Amino acid sequence: MQDCKHSRSIDVHHHFFPRDLDKVKANDLAFWRAPPGTLPWCAENSIRTMDAMNIDVAILSIPPIAICDNFVESRTIARRHNIALRDLSVEYPMRFGFFATLPFLQDIDGALKEIDYALGVLHADGISLASSYGRGSEAKYLGHDIYEPIWAELHRRNAVVFVHGTQTPSSTPCPSELLGLPITEVPNETFKAAAHLVVTGRKMAYPNVNIILAHLGGNTVGLASRVAILSEHMGSELCADQILKGFQTFYYETALSAYEPNLLAVDAFAQEDRILFGTDFPAVGAKMAEWYTENLIRHYHVHGREKLDNIMSTNALRLFPRFN
Repeated sequence: MQDCKHSRSIDVHHHFFPRDLDKVKANDLAFWRAPPGTLPWCAENSIRTMDAMNIDVAILSIPPIAICDNFVESRTIARRHNIALRDLSVEYPMRFGFFATLPFLQDIDGALKEIDYALGVLHADGISLASSYGRGSEAKYLGHDIYEPIWAELHRRNAVVFVHGTQTPSSTPCPSELLGLPITEVPNETFKAAAHLVVTGRKMAYPNVNIILAHLGGNTVGLASRVAILSEHMGSELCADQILKGFQTFYYETALSAYEPNLLAVDAFAQEDRILFGTDFPAVGAKMAEWYTENLIRHYHVHGREKLDNIMSTNALRLFPRFN
């Protein structure tokens, strides 16, 4: 790691793979090879990698794959996973926080009950959401009217929400086995969810929800102005300036995205206190995470210690003050 000093590091994009996800990875991760030695998941491997990369805290989240659409079963799975995440945060209180997962989101009552239990009983640090729920023409993105009660409750609780793109296959074939869903589809899914939240007015209506977009928002920064101008033309109730401001109020984390042209773009677009550090370990290997982290540190180091500290930890500590 390049010798650029910063005070602390908080990784807001660090995955926990429950053992019962292992059996579905052959289908849901068909276009991705898990790095050698990362699965099955174990806390010791994550902590060993965190120590090697000088990461103090990781906020764990479950990858948005294999979300069961059976209401009863999905409630059971979500509760089991959230208790496992809580147990990890209790066993390693200054190393792991967690974003709680929710049942299949069309189960509004189940989702509301799990929000209450996760935040009120398990003391989760936030909630993780996939960009959409359901398959094919039945899929609904996060700005859909059906989810209004969920956003209202998250707003009431001043919740932190981590939004990660789903591994949704395109209607056309994957162009190459070298260009799997995490490369070609996931970044666009994150963008689609963010854009939907903005143009539907959901982002503006519930400003107390602090939404973190995975991977610098995927394609969000590059396409935000396109949404603003064309959606206004298509009849959005929001004007272009309101749409752009909506995009600028998201948080953007750097996993798999900390490459200088991308960082220059997000620096110019997002509020400075809305950029966070993330790695995506162990969905990616330590060497891949280190490459991006070195780019991130090198990019912000030239701006001085304070800005680097802000990106690596200070901005995150405002969202997760228990780690102060």
